[in-house]
Amino acid sequence: MYSFKNDYSEGAHPRILNALVESNFEQEEGYGEDRYTRKAVELLKERMGRTDVDIHLLSGGTQTNLTALGAFLRPHEAAMAASTGHILGHETGAIEATGHKIISIEAENGKLTPSHLKAVLNGHPDEHMVKPKLVYISNSTEIGSIYQKNELVQLREFCERNNLILFMDGARLGSALCSAENDLQLSDLPALVDAFYIGGTKNGALLGEALVICRDSLKEDFRYHLKQRGALLAKGRLMGIQFLELFRDNLFFDLAMHANKMADMLRFEICEANITFLTKSPSNQIFPILPNGVINELQSKYAFHIWEKVDSDYSAIRLVTSWATKEEEVAAFVEDLKKLL
Repeated sequence: MYSFKNDYSEGAHPRILNALVESNFEQEEGYGEDRYTRKAVELLKERMGRTDVDIHLLSGGTQTNLTALGAFLRPHEAAMAASTGHILGHETGAIEATGHKIISIEAENGKLTPSHLKAVLNGHPDEHMVKPKLVYISNSTEIGSIYQKNELVQLREFCERNNLILFMDGARLGSALCSAENDLQLSDLPALVDAFYIGGTKNGALLGEALVICRDSLKEDFRYHLKQRGALLAKGRLMGIQFLELFRDNLFFDLAMHANKMADMLRFEICEANITFLTKSPSNQIFPILPNGVINELQSKYAFHIWEKVDSDYSAIRLVTSWATKEEEVAAFVEDLKKLL
């Protein structure tokens, strides 16, 4: 059984494991004060060309989202997210558990626009309703689409005019930035969003996300929030070592490019078989629509999510490739699919 369910089924890239082993018996300070974390933070700032951002390393995406949004929002304020957003459907109400409502927005291809946000603000005019304050987006989105630079510029300008916080979930940021259709650089993001994170868990690390806070008003006392949410780890060095290894050369981007290449192979061959897709996705997640009988047969050899029922005969499945996906397994899947069709 080979899995296309997600991009974190495998452990970690060997270089990361080696770095962890080699540093294992060194004594270091705790809670992110170790030299590896300090070096990783300096390196990330250098990569972004910004020394004025704050960077905190957390263990996972849900923890990062709930810690950041819980810290950034006042009790009466709410987040806005596409209806497909990860914080709405896949985090067990973590944001709501912090006391903040998420306003769901139906958005084509999973991406928010200023017109979406304007409609929400118009629908929440006074203190008898929650106050929309934070715009949650992800890149790539939960359905594999990516944001172009001009789209982020438009969101940025709208948020500035309306005093909104623009937050980007970057769990799959590597795949987005390495997509053939992408026109963004990592160094563009601090000027375009108020906070974002760089996902390691889904791009070759054992665990870890690097939260980058760009807006000064969001930085104060953030380590207090980390500690209160259980996110300030005693062995914070474990994340520092991994991000140092990912970014000391091009490894982070090389791994994301491999995941995208494997998805491109799947996408091309599935298109050649005249199969349509649920969404336009240029990243490492694709959503082909297949006959239910074919899906049942494929599940005997491959693991994947059935994403959405299209009609009584067809469903969309999600195939996710990773930094470690094997080309021969992609070829085998395509061959088996074509035989079934």
